[in-house]
Amino acid sequence: MSTLETNSIAKYSGNNVAIDDSLNLKSYTTTQRDALTSAAGDIIYNSTDSKIQFYNGSAWADTGTDILKVEYLVIAGGGGGGGAYGGGGGAGGYRNSYSTEASGGGNTDGEMPVVADTGVNYTVTVGAGGAGHAGEDGGTSGSNSVFADITSIGGGGAGYRTEGGLSGGSGGGSGGQTGAGAGGGGTSNQGYAGATKDSNNYSGSGGGAGSAPTGNGSATAGSGLASSITGSSVSRAGGGPGTGSSYASPTAAGSANLGGGGIQGSTGGDSGVVILRYPKSFTITVGGSLTSTTSTVGNDKVTIFTAGTDNVSWA
Repeated sequence: MSTLETNSIAKYSGNNVAIDDSLNLKSYTTTQRDALTSAAGDIIYNSTDSKIQFYNGSAWADTGTDILKVEYLVIAGGGGGGGAYGGGGGAGGYRNSYSTEASGGGNTDGEMPVVADTGVNYTVTVGAGGAGHAGEDGGTSGSNSVFADITSIGGGGAGYRTEGGLSGGSGGGSGGQTGAGAGGGGTSNQGYAGATKDSNNYSGSGGGAGSAPTGNGSATAGSGLASSITGSSVSRAGGGPGTGSSYASPTAAGSANLGGGGIQGSTGGDSGVVILRYPKSFTITVGGSLTSTTSTVGNDKVTIFTAGTDNVSWA
């Protein structure tokens, strides 16, 4: 007859314990593990891979390895500027999870990074800027930018003459004639509303990720926000100026991948950008329809997407 043996477990201060004999974790095959209902912090021995693994809240990971935590800056395309008596375009929506940096629209808390799984496809889309108009028309809104389930809304196009601005990530400014509608609204935690014309019939400026225009009509356009996700501080997603307005920083004219709004009088909005930062121990695979560059910054890699839409994955 076999002898039943038991471990003696002594509890010390806090959560510290001492066990007489070796600790034998519960074993599961990969198939059995994936069928479990797991909570963050669960630990098992994977008999298929011969590894101790833990559940991080969204995926199983090997002990002693990096978690694939992906920090992101996702900026949509800016709205186009309006034509005759037109306003300035709104900046593209601005969502940021890097470090302690803010997202747009006054969200000072930022957002949570994505804890990704290796071998899984995630969508990346870089939004184009909206078209501007030199004649009798308003600007068109920018296109959305996407990473996984993170979507930044395209900036609102500007109104012209009696038109109001369009709503978007940040709102477009209104046209500059009597009876013009209001500036377009911004999206919560992405950007600010655009401005309405003033009593001198100056058209409204576009909202930015960092602020609304300082007032109606000839006021300074909405400001952008700065991020150091690439290792250097860069300002992006400023609103486009209307008639009589001062430029925001950065200016909107011809600045690809900054997500700024277009200038009154024909200028289109800037294209957006998607920037991902993750541990350098992982390797990214980028779909062929995306334009990107990858560099190493300290202990991380940074991949910048400047055009296209496709899937990415990590190994």
